[in-house]
Amino acid sequence: MKKVFSRPKSLKENFIYHYCPGCGHSIAHRLVAEVIDELGIRGITIGVPPAGCAVLAYYYIDVDMIEAQHGRGPALATGIKRVLPDRIVFSYQGDGDLAAIGTAESLHAANRGENITVFFINNAVYGMTGGQMAPTTILGQKTTTSAPGRDITLDGYPIKMSEILCLLPGVKYVERCAVNSPANIVKTKKAIKKAFQYQIDGVGFSMIEILSQCPTNWKMSSIDSCKWIDEVMVKEYPLGVLKDVTAPEKKKGK
Repeated sequence: MKKVFSRPKSLKENFIYHYCPGCGHSIAHRLVAEVIDELGIRGITIGVPPAGCAVLAYYYIDVDMIEAQHGRGPALATGIKRVLPDRIVFSYQGDGDLAAIGTAESLHAANRGENITVFFINNAVYGMTGGQMAPTTILGQKTTTSAPGRDITLDGYPIKMSEILCLLPGVKYVERCAVNSPANIVKTKKAIKKAFQYQIDGVGFSMIEILSQCPTNWKMSSIDSCKWIDEVMVKEYPLGVLKDVTAPEKKKGK
C-alpha cells in the first residue's frame, strides 16, 4: 500500500500537544512544519513563538526558537533577520499578542517592510487566560468579559489587522485562511508556503492570518466550532488574498 502521509520531520515526536481538543493551533503547527520540510529550510529557520496558547510552540516545531515577550514577536524577528539575513525567520502570534499588546510592533515591522513572515492565529478570543474579549472578538460574541456580547458603544469594532496592514507599502503579501475544513487546510498550507517563498526570494513582509476554532472558550463542540467559522466568522473576516504585490494586475473588464 502506498504511503500518502507521514509525520513532518520538522515536528518533534516526543511531545504531546497541550492544546484543547478541537483547537486549530495543532493543525497550523503541522502545516508550518510540512512546508519547512518541503522547502528544505529546516536548518536555517528560526521561529519566534508568542505569549498565549502557543507559548510552547518550541516544544513542537523542531527548528531554532527564541521566545518573545508578549506582543514583541515582530520586533524580535526583525532583530534576528537583520543580524542573520541568511536565515528564514517567522513569528507565530495570536490575536491578543499581535493585535492588542503587540499592535505597535506589528505595524512598524510591516511598515518598514521587514523581510520576515508572520503567522497570525485569529480565534476571536483570549484563549489561554480564560476566554476574555480580544481585539478580534466579533460584534455580539459573548466572552467572559463581554457576557451580553461585544457592544459597539462599549467595546468598539473588531480590529481587522490584515486589512490595516495592507494599507502599508512595506507589506507585500497578506492572505486570510482557515483550518476548519480539509479544503481550507489545503489552501492554508499553500499560503504558508507562498509566504515562506517570498521571504526566501527577498520580496518583503508577509502575513498569513489563520482563522482558528476555539471550542473551549466558544463553549461549543469541535464540530460546531468548525461550522461557526463558516457561518459567522468569515462574514466578519472574509477568506482570500488581501494583498500580493507580485501578482499580475487584473485588466479592467476581465
